[in-house]
Amino acid sequence: MTNQNNKSALATLVTVFFFWGFIAASNGVFIPFCKTYFNIDQFQSQLVDFAFYGAYYIGALLLFVLSGSIKKDIMNNWGYKNGIIYGLLLSAIGAFVMYPATAGAEQGQTSVFYFVLIAYFIVALGFSLQQTAANPFAIALGDPKTGSHRLNLAGGINSFGTTIGPIVVSLVIFGSASWSTDELATMISNNEITLVTVQSLYLGVGALFLVAAALFYFSRKLPELKSDTAFEPANKARNLLIILTLIIVGCFGYIFSTYAGEAVATESVEKTRLVVLFVALFAVIAAVFIANTSATKKPGGWGAMKYPQLVLGMLAIFTYVGVEVTIGSNLGELLKQSVADTGLNALGLPILNDSQLGLYISLYWGGLMIGRWVGAITVFNPSEGLKKILLIIVPYIAFAVILSVNWIAGNEFSSNEIIFFALCIAVQIFGFYLAKDNPVTTLKIFSFLGVLGMLIGLFSSGNVALFAFLSGGLFCSIMWPCIFTLSIAGLGKYTSQGSAFLIMMILGGAIIPPVQGKLADVFSIQSSYWIAVACFVYLLFYAFRTKTVLDKQGVTY
Repeated sequence: MTNQNNKSALATLVTVFFFWGFIAASNGVFIPFCKTYFNIDQFQSQLVDFAFYGAYYIGALLLFVLSGSIKKDIMNNWGYKNGIIYGLLLSAIGAFVMYPATAGAEQGQTSVFYFVLIAYFIVALGFSLQQTAANPFAIALGDPKTGSHRLNLAGGINSFGTTIGPIVVSLVIFGSASWSTDELATMISNNEITLVTVQSLYLGVGALFLVAAALFYFSRKLPELKSDTAFEPANKARNLLIILTLIIVGCFGYIFSTYAGEAVATESVEKTRLVVLFVALFAVIAAVFIANTSATKKPGGWGAMKYPQLVLGMLAIFTYVGVEVTIGSNLGELLKQSVADTGLNALGLPILNDSQLGLYISLYWGGLMIGRWVGAITVFNPSEGLKKILLIIVPYIAFAVILSVNWIAGNEFSSNEIIFFALCIAVQIFGFYLAKDNPVTTLKIFSFLGVLGMLIGLFSSGNVALFAFLSGGLFCSIMWPCIFTLSIAGLGKYTSQGSAFLIMMILGGAIIPPVQGKLADVFSIQSSYWIAVACFVYLLFYAFRTKTVLDKQGVTY
């Protein structure tokens, strides 16, 4: 292909990255709405993330298991282009299923919520196919050495979707008016705010999926593209992942059973649920370390898992996606939950209602857009001097885009809030200067800043605490390409399989938010953010450990 065709193909490809971001970030608004509408607790509301990100894991695992059974890479057999088309069609089915799933539903009908989760699961199952194909597709559209830069550019488009998603969904569900908490509760109980708007939204989204599928199908400039890497079986890895899946299904199945027919859970039941959730969480951690230990002794049958940088990277992707999602998904509850009779929320700020949350959730996910736009600067090959200037200008241009989108939607930040976030951006810019494009150094710096931000949020109050938690988006923004690059470094013929294992570990977005949700139910919403601290601590450990591993192997990164 010519360079011009490459650019046209990449422009077409990034449309699916936009969809992923738009829907994923919308969860931050949809989750608190579901909690109010269906009368569910914080853990149950986080099942939106469980269904959404769990589908990524199940989809990637099914492809891996089925490919192993026929000894042929199914995605490679289809071709990346067809893989994306099939994924878009599956997502369209899920979006259209949302209509009959919620037809006639009224406030308080908790059973309908589980049908919503099924529709969401199908949408995300399609995303799993799209993501499995789109990431290597983006790398293949040009020089492999600049593949990570194209992923950063696609990530920037993805983050634009995450920025406007919460705003659009908030407007669709609640309109432009900012209702008080009591007014919202009354309107929902009187069925003045219903799921009809959600149905209309997903009918529209489903239609867009079909348009995108047609765009891919009829695009002549978009090549089929297939990997020339031979399929590598890994029976021991497959068996371990199946056992892990059964444990997770068993844990969540048990928790679901405890909700059946129970109006109010006792304290002992709530604590039992929390313990079972931690069993699921530790099962993932144990599986990773079992793979690492066993593959070191007898590498046969483990495939890509015989490389410690990949196994450690799988847990890094798990914790990274988990912390990125859980900060945003629990943010709504943090800002709207009243503390005693103070009239203030958990941070000592005025209580917000569901219709006001989109503003801050948009800012959180906008922080990821800021970092990814900075990461995409290298795609345009600027001179060293210009790059340093852009490193300062681009983040604030992205911030201006976030403010503008919210202003158009009728949402405005106070001058103090703008100053607080501008200072957080300055910290991020300083981090980029120190990192100097080195993935290990970048990961060390931003993991440390993530730990610091979460601790400040836990031990302070007011805007300091709020923006400390919001800064999590800024610090997560650049981690995906760093972890991905380090994890597959030196894998050789196992690179494709290693990438599939990493995609599976998006599972973190399905496990960690429900764990935080139950911590909030048992303890408090602010203290539940200790789980975010733990995630950033592991990422900091990973940055140090993976450098040691790669240096020992003599692998450049």
